[in-house]
Amino acid sequence: MAAESVSGLLESVRLASEPSHAIVQAVRHCVQERCRSLTEEVKYGGLVFASDGLPFGGVFVYRQHVSVELSCGAFIADPHGLLEGSGKGRRHLKLRSLEDIKSKHLETYLTLAVQAAQAQASPVDPLE
Repeated sequence: MAAESVSGLLESVRLASEPSHAIVQAVRHCVQERCRSLTEEVKYGGLVFASDGLPFGGVFVYRQHVSVELSCGAFIADPHGLLEGSGKGRRHLKLRSLEDIKSKHLETYLTLAVQAAQAQASPVDPLE
């Protein structure tokens, strides 16, 4: 989906799939409740989120699901064993319904994703 603005992307998603649009909006609501200085940017065909200028994840729509990507997900101690992926840094949650937002503990993972992004951005003290 090519869109230059957040509202344009959201409208494209809505026209393609009302259920996916509802999931994306619910994800956005969860993110907005948890993040200071939140910014959203249309990038890579989805919405990329940053908190205090640090990108930590995004939401992307696919034919069969909505994926919440966590930029530093590989550095999260996965408390519920639900993160998918095996890349060097990123992990994701696949959401197929609004109920998955709660059952897959999205709020917990968003908080952990922001913390992981902050930890990865912080300089490491070589004496520690």
